Amino acid sequence: MSAARPGPAGELGRFLEIQNLGLNLPFALAFLFLAARGLPSLTTTALLVLAFVAARNVGHSFNRYADREQDARNPRTRGRALVTGRLSPGFALAFTAGSAAVLFVAAALLNLLALALAPVALALVLGYSYTKRVTWLTTVYLGLVESITPAAAFVGVTGTLPAAVLLAVAAIVLWGTAFETIHSLGDLPSDVALGLRSLPARFGVRRSVALVPALHAGALALLAAFGATEHLGVAYFAALGVMGILAARTDRVLALHPEEARRPFRAHFALGAVFLAGVLLALFVPVP
Repeated sequence: MSAARPGPAGELGRFLEIQNLGLNLPFALAFLFLAARGLPSLTTTALLVLAFVAARNVGHSFNRYADREQDARNPRTRGRALVTGRLSPGFALAFTAGSAAVLFVAAALLNLLALALAPVALALVLGYSYTKRVTWLTTVYLGLVESITPAAAFVGVTGTLPAAVLLAVAAIVLWGTAFETIHSLGDLPSDVALGLRSLPARFGVRRSVALVPALHAGALALLAAFGATEHLGVAYFAALGVMGILAARTDRVLALHPEEARRPFRAHFALGAVFLAGVLLALFVPVP
């Protein structure tokens, strides 16, 4: 008996991979609170969340459009809506354009610097669909895309980009690169078959797996430097310690079973939640 087709809302959710929103949302919320040094205004929060979701939707919808031929050749993705015809390429492009418009409106309502930087964010999220066709650095590029989060939070809340925030930006580049390396390990056979580039496709499984702990360690060190610069409390650094322990355990699993990359992939949900919890405790439950 075949599975029931999802309704319109479910179809759109699958199209945008809404189930993976929790990977980035904890970091987005954490940096939002950090930029405000507490609770931001309801208006600022709504506009930043709207801009964050819109930018994410631009990337996902355009990637579905650009990848529709490759998806048709991949057993894992040949059931996607643009391949089967449940959604059209025109819909994907229209949704991309609409999401980009929402991003620009939200940025304009935040402040002038946010509006000025919106084209940069748009170019970054659109570029991934083509970088993976020409360079293994696409894995690092995705880390760079994810590093928009702390910069966008501070620009949106304060209208400035303090130098200290660049430490957090660099941290998320490394953290995102680690995550995307793990994700690429799960897709390695299909990527190789389709001629798509990634760090594991270029350097192999063993070297890629060995790189992940160094990326995690570097990211946590930079987040610690950011916390020291921002004079955050004990809870923040305790959360980084917990993240380090959990990441080490995850990296150990990955080293032993690189073919089961989905397990360490899912662990990043918990790691983001720990970071958000540490930020909330540091800001709202200060240690005397």
